[in-house]
Order: sequence, then structure tokens, then C-alpha cells
Amino acid sequence: MKQQSILRVISKLLIPYILLFAFYVQFHGDYGPGGGFQAGVIFAAAFILYGLVFGLEPVRRAAPPEVLEKIAALGILIYAGVGIVAMLKGGNFLDYSVLEHDKAHGQHHGIMIIEAGVGITVATVMISIFHAFAARRPER
Repeated sequence: MKQQSILRVISKLLIPYILLFAFYVQFHGDYGPGGGFQAGVIFAAAFILYGLVFGLEPVRRAAPPEVLEKIAALGILIYAGVGIVAMLKGGNFLDYSVLEHDKAHGQHHGIMIIEAGVGITVATVMISIFHAFAARRPER
């Protein structure tokens, strides 16, 4: 891809907007279509585009596999942590209404935190899958 200068320039211009759109989908998922899963996939798509255009090593430097594993675990802990906090406050697992003084605020904040955990986990797992497939050697 080193000879494809137009593709390299256009992808450098598009990647920040793809990431920005992922954040938009993440934070507006409770008002319209979207949420954590969709935002995570869009966020990972930016890294995958970067890897396809510039190679596997630059994307490994930007998102090392060891760091991705830890961040994926953090996303799962965020998701489960909200459920555990709800149980400690006397509600059921993932009963957001007990998280705040007002049930509506608890629902809103709980969903936003849960969706953040889902988005983090999905993005890191998708990038890890890309790492795994891109690093494979062709069979002879």
C-alpha cells in the first residue's frame, strides 16, 4: 500500500471522523439507534482501516494486544460492576433504578455506564480479532 498515496491520505482524513462518529453513536445510543455494540464496532473499524492501509505493525503500536486484553477485561468489569452495585443497593442485578435518588436518573446513568462497558469490550475484542487474523502466516 505504500504506492497508494491517495488511499493513505484519504484514510488519514477519514479515521478521526470515524472515531468521532463512534463516540456519537456511543453517547446518543439511548436517544436513537446505536449504543455500545454499534459504537464498539465502528471504533474498531477505524483501527482495522488503519491496519489495512498502513500495515499490522503500526496498528500493533497504536493498540498493543496486551493492552487490549486488559481494556476488554475492564469493559466486562464495568458491565458486571453496575449489576453488583445495584444488588448491593438492594435491587436486582442490573436494576438501574436503585443507582440514584431518582429512578429516572438511575436508569439513565446505569444504561450509559453499561453501554460504555459494552462499547469498550466490543471495540477491543474486534481489534484483537483483527490482530489474530492479520498476523496469520499463509499456508503453503
